[in-house]
Amino acid sequence: MTIRRRAALSLGALAVAGCAGGPALTESPGPAVDTPVETAESTPSRRPTPEPPPTVMPTPSPTPTTALPSRSDIVERFAGEVPTQWGLAVDGVVLRHEKPQVALTFDACGGRNGSGIDEELLAVLEATATPATLFVNARWAEANPSRLAELIANPLFEMANHGTSHLPLSVTGQEAYGIPGTASVGEVYDEVVGVQEMLTELIGEAPRFFRSGTAHYDDVAVRIVDALGLTTVNFDVNSDAGATFTPAEVHSQSMRAREGSICIGHFNRPGSGTAEGIRRAIPELLGTGLTFARLGDLL
Repeated sequence: MTIRRRAALSLGALAVAGCAGGPALTESPGPAVDTPVETAESTPSRRPTPEPPPTVMPTPSPTPTTALPSRSDIVERFAGEVPTQWGLAVDGVVLRHEKPQVALTFDACGGRNGSGIDEELLAVLEATATPATLFVNARWAEANPSRLAELIANPLFEMANHGTSHLPLSVTGQEAYGIPGTASVGEVYDEVVGVQEMLTELIGEAPRFFRSGTAHYDDVAVRIVDALGLTTVNFDVNSDAGATFTPAEVHSQSMRAREGSICIGHFNRPGSGTAEGIRRAIPELLGTGLTFARLGDLL
């Protein structure tokens, strides 16, 4: 099924290898409802003179979502640009925010080993009324259309763009953790726009945030994301290292969060240590005076 076909699906019809996150990060990356109608009643002796019907004004159409730049426009604009940075924390990538809350973000990467659903983790977030931003890859969305529709309808969660094929984002084919990245401006466009169009159709508005597969970028690719109207977001706290950490490790890493932190975890790997670790961390972080918010409420 193509991306354009998926974009036509309705809600009702409807994870860093598999979710290869690479080695565990023990250090945070640097700076870097109808109302009845009331009517007048006629008296028994006299029927009121009917008034002329009111002028009916046309109902304005809803404002359409701003169209994305075309592929050819982006290719022309960035042709010949040479990247000078590569990694997790390059210019233009948001690692932290300036509000006192903590942002919990969770990726769903898709693919053969990454299209599961960590229902235990989602239940923890719901039971504790903890808001979170969920970065969804096209492969995971295609594998889980009904669950995606439910998550979109849940005001606790905010949907974000995690790429079409879960690739590192580069204009030169840079790789991360053995995964080759996009190799041109056009491929960067396709990786971002494919799932962006699908999610916009399903949600009714465009997601605001992007995170690439592996969370690696070059600086030209980040500028392309910006030109497409999205903000590239990474993290300063790696809670589960691609869903490879034990519950104790997830808990320990998550407790590193401070005001302004953005934490990354995964909700596509049931059976990992993420759910239990996050379950332990949430009340303890709340006990320190921290609170949680979705990225859209912070950036």
